[in-house]
Amino acid sequence: MTTSTPPLREAARAIVLDAEDRVLLLRYDENGGFWATPGGSLEDGEDHATATLRELREELGIDEKAVELGAQLAERSKDHLVGGREVRQVEKYFLTRVSAADVDPARASQPDNIREHRWWTLAELRATAETVYPHGLADLLTDVLAHGAPVRPVVLTG
Repeated sequence: MTTSTPPLREAARAIVLDAEDRVLLLRYDENGGFWATPGGSLEDGEDHATATLRELREELGIDEKAVELGAQLAERSKDHLVGGREVRQVEKYFLTRVSAADVDPARASQPDNIREHRWWTLAELRATAETVYPHGLADLLTDVLAHGAPVRPVVLTG
């Protein structure tokens, strides 16, 4: 029996922090409900940095001039369904800083299935029983806030 590898879907995701080092997460109802960082798949000819800025504009109405795009912090690979088709999604996570006042979902052009957005403190993120993607986000943020961006992106699982 042979198993084929699902088609590759490259994605860019933003770990968005404000001046108080709170992280911005989006809530979705699918799969029992979960919170996740903003982001999505790359468009043809697009690099990860450009996709990150585009996704922030589309999902949260953030003007790219208001975004301080930082280093790639992490990468995650996961097989899952997109539009009823299995893909192998490879996500690159970038440190992004914005002012909370620059988030304006009313300007979002593609809010997808986002139910709400919320700023989380590190303590709230550690204490929640809700599902948050990527797994390990609290540990990653703890290290980044204490020591800065890693020399090489951290590989996240789950």
